[in-house]
Amino acid sequence: MKLKELIQACCEQDLDAQSKVYQLFADKLFGVSLKYSKNYQDAEDNLQDSFLTIFEKIKQFKHKGSFEGWLKRITIHTALQKYRKKAPLQILKEVADEIEDEQLNLEDSIFSMDVLLGFVQQLPDRYRLIFNLYVLDEHSHKEIASLLKISEGTSKSNLSRARKILKEKIEIHQKKSN
Repeated sequence: MKLKELIQACCEQDLDAQSKVYQLFADKLFGVSLKYSKNYQDAEDNLQDSFLTIFEKIKQFKHKGSFEGWLKRITIHTALQKYRKKAPLQILKEVADEIEDEQLNLEDSIFSMDVLLGFVQQLPDRYRLIFNLYVLDEHSHKEIASLLKISEGTSKSNLSRARKILKEKIEIHQKKSN
């Protein structure tokens, strides 16, 4: 069955089609979910919530652009909504000196993705979300501000703080490895 036919069958609430869509995209979407979650369990929960939303809103997919991209956006938004409901993101005052980007020097380091992901997952929610949206998913500060209902300055400041924390964690890890 072609993807377009699978999508149409999902619109008609065909459970077999929904199962096939889940099987086709669950692994990729779990990776997305894991980036925005504190831990594996939260990522699993976010993935399941994402698929519930996907199948609820699948009729809204207009076949313009990539279906996988549409799925990823829902997965990201599901995770963001969960953290917005759980605890409001703390708005921190913008401090001009802190907005300078912390640069991470990874050239001489060899890290597994698990180690790096672990460092990112240890970030406070607001820092992790902004770091992922800006660095990994290439959203602008304007887009992040809109998504999280914060100012662009807050987005920049939180990104700077996230990078600073990650830099410190990486330096500590490098010292332990040597």
